[in-house]
Amino acid sequence: MENVIQIKNLSKEYKDFSLKNITLNVPKGTVLGLVGANGAGKSTLIQSILGILKSDYEQLMIFGKDMRRQEKEIKEDIAVIFDTSHYSLQYTPKFIGKMLEKVYRNWDMEKYNEYLTRFNLPAEKKLKTFSKGMKMKLEFAIAFSHDPKLLILDEATSGLDPIFRDEILELIREFTVEENHTVLLSSHITSDLDKVADYIAFIHEGELQFVKTYDEIQNNYGILHCGQKFFELLREEDIVSFKKEPYEYKVLVKNKADILNVFQDLEMEKASIEDIMLFYVKGEA
Repeated sequence: MENVIQIKNLSKEYKDFSLKNITLNVPKGTVLGLVGANGAGKSTLIQSILGILKSDYEQLMIFGKDMRRQEKEIKEDIAVIFDTSHYSLQYTPKFIGKMLEKVYRNWDMEKYNEYLTRFNLPAEKKLKTFSKGMKMKLEFAIAFSHDPKLLILDEATSGLDPIFRDEILELIREFTVEENHTVLLSSHITSDLDKVADYIAFIHEGELQFVKTYDEIQNNYGILHCGQKFFELLREEDIVSFKKEPYEYKVLVKNKADILNVFQDLEMEKASIEDIMLFYVKGEA
């Protein structure tokens, strides 16, 4: 499968934090959800990919092009949405459209105006009168109006009410109907990723813990409830992480079907993305 983003051994050092040798591929035509606690390194990684932060890496390729040598060309085909708007609150959507028409070679003013109408965004009102949800919809109108191949969202749904979040997730689904469109979506709201993600990448304390398909997580991971005697019978390779509770062990396993085929009466619950994060962070290996 062709990869839109190829990262090999990317690192970024701060005094009190560092990204450590991140290697990550994002397949074309997919949605990759980047998850992790606040401060885990999600935004640092995204800003490093975009060249906003200068980082060290062995390889950083986007669309098969070298980010060091072809940054301007690459960014023509990328749309980025952060959790806040970076346009002056004195600007109007109409003014922003005219400004960006001079920036992007593929800018489609007709499409932009269609999105403003669809989202009920007044073209001639200043952004200072917009709610956060309206500002985020404007960001999507802007993003989709220059025909990007890659959409990167850094906590773009954070702070929005559930109705606005659902509308934005629907926009992402629409965008990825075309197989040449790819999305990198950073979010700590894991329920959003349940609705759109094809892959999940989990980062913790600057290290990439795993990259798995969403289906693999749904089908293979489970939380086993058992006593100490049964826990001691489990093979080490069955256990991802565990928590010792007052009256039981809670065990995150990555092969729940195999275990249940042998021990059919076990209490096994489905493991969500959030459960897996918590076991990695707070459980014992």
